[in-house]
Amino acid sequence: MSAFSAPAEGALVPRDPRGTLTTVRRDPRDHWPEHAHKLYVYLLAFYAEDDPLPTLAASWIAHQRSSNTMKAYARGFRVFEEFAREHGAHPMAVKFGLADTFRMYLETTPTWVRVRGGQRGEMARSGKPYSEASQKNALSAASSFFLYLDKVSDDGVKNPFDAVQRPYVDPDYSPTPGYTEEEWARFLTVARDQHRVAAYRKRAYAMLLVLYTCCLRIDSLLNARVEDLGYDKGHRVLHLEKVKGGGRKKKPIPPVAWDALQDYLGGRTEGWLFCTVSGGQLDEPAVWRLLQSLAKRAGLPLRGPHGTKVDAITHALSKKDARPDKVQRWADHRDSRTTQRYNQRKELLDDSPGYGLGADVAGALAPDTDGRNQP
Repeated sequence: MSAFSAPAEGALVPRDPRGTLTTVRRDPRDHWPEHAHKLYVYLLAFYAEDDPLPTLAASWIAHQRSSNTMKAYARGFRVFEEFAREHGAHPMAVKFGLADTFRMYLETTPTWVRVRGGQRGEMARSGKPYSEASQKNALSAASSFFLYLDKVSDDGVKNPFDAVQRPYVDPDYSPTPGYTEEEWARFLTVARDQHRVAAYRKRAYAMLLVLYTCCLRIDSLLNARVEDLGYDKGHRVLHLEKVKGGGRKKKPIPPVAWDALQDYLGGRTEGWLFCTVSGGQLDEPAVWRLLQSLAKRAGLPLRGPHGTKVDAITHALSKKDARPDKVQRWADHRDSRTTQRYNQRKELLDDSPGYGLGADVAGALAPDTDGRNQP
């Protein structure tokens, strides 16, 4: 049969390679992670369909390695974008003068807060100015966006934030209040015993124990599923998809946390590890509300989920047989200095010379046996 003759009946005919290029086409944006999608939708409300900003900004967010970085950068970029728009400038056209003005704007401008007694979602600029950490995040996010533009642009883009000064954030300082181990025991007791709905008690108790004993970030735990639980070399483990910096990791679950977790799951074998009553994914604001409610009942300072990890590292490092290298791996820290900062913060409080001075002053001011102050 010649190359141009018809094939015999029943013969196998090679498929034309061009035939695989069908009309089935997927939008690349379908693969964007959650925070990239949210930023894209937010920006579309202000920019035309043919404006490249929504797509480029969302692609930049999707380019980040960890969910936590995506979330932080998307939040910081929204602050920068709003500032640029209010000053009549397109974010991609901002030059150094306006970039440096943005730094000063962050230092003095009130933040958005919910209006008490207002309509659902009503916000007003009546909060405290941005903290130094928030200022640094917004400036870093804007700078990172321009670095990304420079990478993807054929002609190159100058970063207007290169010469903008960033606020200094002391790595040894944290505004998050810490709990002692005794206070943690009280906190857990309240979670276990003081809610009228048994299902909520079990969920709160199990969640806190897993967060604390596995030294987890809250986003990692909320993205875990029941199917991620497993067994390895005598250990009950949780296979995590999202740890800081990306990648997978197995976290051993201590027996006390495992028992509480199984009591909460009640035989459930699929779905989100910690879920809503309807089976949906529990979100971070719900965990914030839970922790603050428990703290009030326990008579402890209010703080967010990250405080749990801070306490776990601090308490682990305070043990007599503590191995900083093991604690570092357990905490998913790439740099040992990050782990040690938790210990340094505690030591700065415990070893303060002010306690000795205070005791001496108290002794000097104490009344003598005649009811008079000692000289």
